[in-house]
Amino acid sequence: MPSIRQDLAGDSENFFEKHCADLGVTVRGTYDLTGLRADADLMVWWHAESSDHLQKAYADFRRSALGRHLAPVWSNMALHRPAEFNRSHLPAFLTEEPRGYVSVYPFVRSYDWYLLPDEERRDLLREHGQMARDYPDVRANTVPAFALGDYEWILAFEAEELHRIVDLMRELRASRARLHVREEVPFYTGRRRTITDIINDLP
Repeated sequence: MPSIRQDLAGDSENFFEKHCADLGVTVRGTYDLTGLRADADLMVWWHAESSDHLQKAYADFRRSALGRHLAPVWSNMALHRPAEFNRSHLPAFLTEEPRGYVSVYPFVRSYDWYLLPDEERRDLLREHGQMARDYPDVRANTVPAFALGDYEWILAFEAEELHRIVDLMRELRASRARLHVREEVPFYTGRRRTITDIINDLP
């Protein structure tokens, strides 16, 4: 087994570091989900200028030495677009270094959200943002996913300490904007680790 793991680790490191770069794909992180969910142990977060490049990387990974041992349980794509009320805003993954932990989840707005007057929606989002002001260390990524899957948005919160994500999520439960959320599961949360370390800890 040690030699098999060694081979898998070497092949996977080469895949994520070299092959993905050759495809124009940036790997933001490989994350250890062990014990946080029963259906997943590994999550990969990658991004690129083109969705075609991501699909190619995903297909190649499925055919890799490690990928052939894995079964996908959840896969989603989102596409950065200018924010509705702050068009200069960029998600953290485009401008900042990754943090030690991430929590990724989808959400779908209520049917009437998009029919509310712009000023009302702006006010609700402003309140939501103000409630997060005590958590500047938790970096947000809110990316549109309309028509790319079953969800409208994909979110990823990053922080160096897991409890900061937990505390922020609890705080935001009291925002009025949450009354306009129809769906916000599943959650995939884990620690950013090298693919070698993750492989070495797999059963």
